[in-house]
Amino acid sequence: MLTVIPPTLKLKNATFKDLFDPIWLKHQDQLFLTRLQQHDQTLYEQLLAYRHQHPLAPESISELLIACASILETHLVELFGIESSTTKSRQATLSEAPIFKFKAWYVQRQARRRLAKQEAIPSFQTLQKWLQNTLFENTALLYPSNGDKKNPSTSKTIDIEDPELAIALLGAHYLENPEKYATEIAQLTQWCIRAMNDPDGQSYVKDWVSFHQPHKKDYDNLVPLEPVIDDPVARLQSPSSTYRARDGFSLTDPRFNERQVLSEIDYCVYCHDKNGDFCSKGFPVKKGEPELGLKKNPLGDILTGCPLEEKISEMHVLKKQGDTIAALAMIMADNPMCPMTGHRICNDCMKACIYQKQDPVNIPQTETGILTDVLALPWGVEIYDLLTRWNPLRQAQWLAKPYNGLKILVMGMGPAGFSLAHHLLMEGCAVVGVDGLKIEPLPDRFLNQPIYRYDEIKESLDERIMTGFGGVAEYGITVRWDKNFLKLIYINLMRRPYFQVFGNVRFGGTITVEDTWALGFDHLAVAVGAGLPKALPIPGSMAPGMRQANDFLMALQLTGAAKKTSLANLQVRLPSVVIGGGLTGIDTATEVQAYYIAQIEKTLHQYQTLSQQLGEARLREQFDEQSLEILDEFLTHAHIVKKERDLARQENRAVNFIPLLRSWGGVTVAYRRLMRESPAYLRNHEEVTKALEEGIYYAEGLAPKKVMLDAYGHVMALVSESRFYDEKNEWVMSDEEHTLPARSIFVATGAAPNVA
Repeated sequence: MLTVIPPTLKLKNATFKDLFDPIWLKHQDQLFLTRLQQHDQTLYEQLLAYRHQHPLAPESISELLIACASILETHLVELFGIESSTTKSRQATLSEAPIFKFKAWYVQRQARRRLAKQEAIPSFQTLQKWLQNTLFENTALLYPSNGDKKNPSTSKTIDIEDPELAIALLGAHYLENPEKYATEIAQLTQWCIRAMNDPDGQSYVKDWVSFHQPHKKDYDNLVPLEPVIDDPVARLQSPSSTYRARDGFSLTDPRFNERQVLSEIDYCVYCHDKNGDFCSKGFPVKKGEPELGLKKNPLGDILTGCPLEEKISEMHVLKKQGDTIAALAMIMADNPMCPMTGHRICNDCMKACIYQKQDPVNIPQTETGILTDVLALPWGVEIYDLLTRWNPLRQAQWLAKPYNGLKILVMGMGPAGFSLAHHLLMEGCAVVGVDGLKIEPLPDRFLNQPIYRYDEIKESLDERIMTGFGGVAEYGITVRWDKNFLKLIYINLMRRPYFQVFGNVRFGGTITVEDTWALGFDHLAVAVGAGLPKALPIPGSMAPGMRQANDFLMALQLTGAAKKTSLANLQVRLPSVVIGGGLTGIDTATEVQAYYIAQIEKTLHQYQTLSQQLGEARLREQFDEQSLEILDEFLTHAHIVKKERDLARQENRAVNFIPLLRSWGGVTVAYRRLMRESPAYLRNHEEVTKALEEGIYYAEGLAPKKVMLDAYGHVMALVSESRFYDEKNEWVMSDEEHTLPARSIFVATGAAPNVA
């Protein structure tokens, strides 16, 4: 087996250890300022004025920071010696530009405006044949190195690896001489029209960003829904055409690729130069007059914009021109913990986007995409890591200060705790973080040696060992979010000379407030969570089969229950009901479905293994009547799952468990109001959409009344009272009761204040 030895980090006039030395950071900041002064004296003076809180117009700040960010990228590229890699990265970004020019001129300006006209246009097949021949004839122009890729004597078409880019390049070539190529421009425009209104054309360009058009926003119908046919509870579901096959606990959302990210950036109108970047600062009631307050959308959400006031528009401008490191530095000027935000975490920026009547710019995707692009560079992890401790674009905390003698204890290492720890460390404090969870140590090589490639620290989410660091980010967020980003934060803090972390420390038990002072700490920060789960005060709420939703998520994540090697005692049966309309309930519903498959397959494997060792008869003697009933239920279902896996393998397709899960009762989210009134819909309707795409049912207007039990005292069904709006538009109870079969019930009915 060959051992791959990563390259040695060769910093310009520095060592890896220097990156964590406040004195070196200060020296590096001075080198950057000198470079800036040599480049542009005015910029240098403006940046110093900005740091000293001198009043500057928002537009001037944006202009200043964009200019400084590009110079900072050059500085960092030279520091890490990655000129070649960043040039390739910039070229890759800029090479996508023809696609967006093609979209703007051919698709939007020409084809889209002519869609409604009754024009005599050839069929898509005819135009496609013309286009393929034309592309083949221009292969040398579009791809000089691949000019002989196809033999013209054997084929009239060309196997183009990226037809979208090839057609965009061809369209751009025609526009260079529109008089000469008037006929070709007209034909290509007709091809675009057919690509938009012909089924074959629509299928051909289905995933092309150049043909993607924003949808009009209907705030009452943000989630695609249809009724479940002949359902006694009138449940709702996602249209079958939107279903997504899920198998296991690997990352369920791979995020946008670079072209999709750049498409969103191209869609942005870059309004920072007019102080109209509402995505960052909030959407004022009247444009330009934020003192009048912030606008509410039709759902009643206040459009606050990014809570951190990230410079989003400026970030987009930098990324569009190929300055990816500069774009990341712009994000981190306000959000050094950016791996913990972005896609599938927060969307306040999207809500306040200038586009209020159509799809907004997907800013969380662009933010995470930019971070990912930097991490893909050689030493990208180290570039991110350095920018947390030194970022000249910040108005405050642009570099870490030396130790000031103050010692702070932070109780809780969730997002609030570790973010606070970062800012305290930046101010020169020594910080000890403690958490009630067991916290696994990181490998020494991540702490003491530079990381060449991000892939070195990445793990498949279905195989990674939970470190315990990150609190709710570790156990409360599902595999819809890439938890490898959490490791970036953990590594970043553990590398700091004045930071330590300890697990298995319970506030009020292992350590008290009085103990804190006795240990010599100067301050104590409590970050143990803001809410505690609410109990469900109905008969049968403590029966076997009932569980708090957040307890289920925590047990699933921290025990590794879904792993084949785990013996964790976490049992789920179908049908299942999740009570509550918040994001915790939505997350629980998706994970229950995925875990059920993993659970029964593991049960079958263990049963077969033990049967071979002990004999099946002796094995079954170990179970009581109820346990045997559940065991046989699991084994029957597991054999059906095995057949589906075998069939999918034969047919060379992804497995589809949705019909199976539904035949066993599936998972239903039951909410006491309408979906569009639920916290999940109001806060992040995209998560509701994604969950229903996995086959989840949704039941509206159900108020839990009691839990029905079987002969063993186990949960059997949930009885709910039906609620509806009366003529006064107020919720009232009807006399009608609905019974939802349920062998497992998960309670996600909100939280009470945590006053511990």
